[in-house]
Amino acid sequence: MEQRNIAERFGASVRRFRFNLGISQEELAERANLHRTYIAGIEGGARNLTLKSIDKLARALQVSIATLLLSSNQLGEILLVEDNPDDVDLTLQAFKKAKLTNPVQIVGDGAEALDYLFCTGHFTGRRIDDRPHLVLLDLELPKIGGLEVLRRIKTDERTRSIPVAVLTASTDDQKLTECERAGAHTYIVKPVDFHGLSQATRRLNLGWALLETSEAQLREGRDNPTS
Repeated sequence: MEQRNIAERFGASVRRFRFNLGISQEELAERANLHRTYIAGIEGGARNLTLKSIDKLARALQVSIATLLLSSNQLGEILLVEDNPDDVDLTLQAFKKAKLTNPVQIVGDGAEALDYLFCTGHFTGRRIDDRPHLVLLDLELPKIGGLEVLRRIKTDERTRSIPVAVLTASTDDQKLTECERAGAHTYIVKPVDFHGLSQATRRLNLGWALLETSEAQLREGRDNPTS
């Protein structure tokens, strides 16, 4: 239901900017190099998006991404479970390139990830309702492995709705099949880059939920509407 509401708000934002320009869905589709039925689906709140699609729409509507998302201003937290500092840095760089400005909580092992999600250990002060919008989960973790963390997330009714993208250095079919059976939504091959994020957001239905409309971005959009 939450994802549906986000989609509807984003669709309403696209429709409003299109009306302001006085153009049809067909003309918007042509400007954005997207199919008209895709535009209709977006405006109806029934279509998924990639980061590239969002960028195309913003350019076609002559606004910044931040301005386009203003009315659906969603600030989703990302939990990054990764023990390799180099991979953490590369992932954060990919976020920056993709204009993902969400708060990112970084934990370095499986036990700490479960403490964060279930508000135990060092995180007893958290509310379990303040769950992240997305978990990026490395499989090779110390203390408790990524697959076991995934299983615990997906077998607890309090956390099973959280989308989980597995981070993997290889595309071992057996291991990825186990992750899929355990409830993983998708996987991203490390090191994480813009392409991997874009593909993942399409499969996770999080293309817009993970984008923050910050005041700085909004000012930038006003100053440079075609950027």
